[in-house]
Amino acid sequence: MSTVVAEGVIPVAAPAYGTGAFDPLVELHGVWTPDLADRYLPIPGMPPVKYECQDGHLIVSPYEGSANTYAAYRMLTLMEPPARRMGCRAYPTLNVQLGVNRWIQPDFAVLDEPARGRVWIPAQRARLVGECVSPSSRVADRIDKPTMCAEAGIEYFMRVEVSYTKGHAEIVLLRLDEHGTYEVHTKALAGSTFTTQEPFPLSFDPAELLED
Repeated sequence: MSTVVAEGVIPVAAPAYGTGAFDPLVELHGVWTPDLADRYLPIPGMPPVKYECQDGHLIVSPYEGSANTYAAYRMLTLMEPPARRMGCRAYPTLNVQLGVNRWIQPDFAVLDEPARGRVWIPAQRARLVGECVSPSSRVADRIDKPTMCAEAGIEYFMRVEVSYTKGHAEIVLLRLDEHGTYEVHTKALAGSTFTTQEPFPLSFDPAELLED
């Protein structure tokens, strides 16, 4: 069988039909919850992947390449000091629960208070979640995840795109409006200055997200 990935597929070994073996990818299709994830994930034999869930359907995607990994790391180093001064904390990938059968693992996030070892973070505790867009996640990061985060009431969603071949870096910060949908709060390209006072002060050139 194959597990569906945003704009891609990761091959998974076929279930052992007729042997009585329990395959969670088959048996739990469409009914995944955080409780079931705690019990059955990660899937034995799978390569290291991110496990996310939309309306009970498990979404499995590979970890990011070095370009996005570095961009996420730099965002964390830039956000941590001002976020901490406001009592918030910045984190790399963690489990943000958006509903009873929805969760995401954003590339970075800022919480209103320290997680203190929690495995599942309620959406209400997330001040900002951010995704570094890759070719395999373009639809999910531009449409699916912002929609789910807006429905869960997360006030800020940040989208980062970098390309070494094009020398391109872009940051778009979305903010929840009074209608419960995201509107562009501020954005900037490499060579200009990304500036915002909300949800905490930031001012830097997006080119800093590209390694020298």
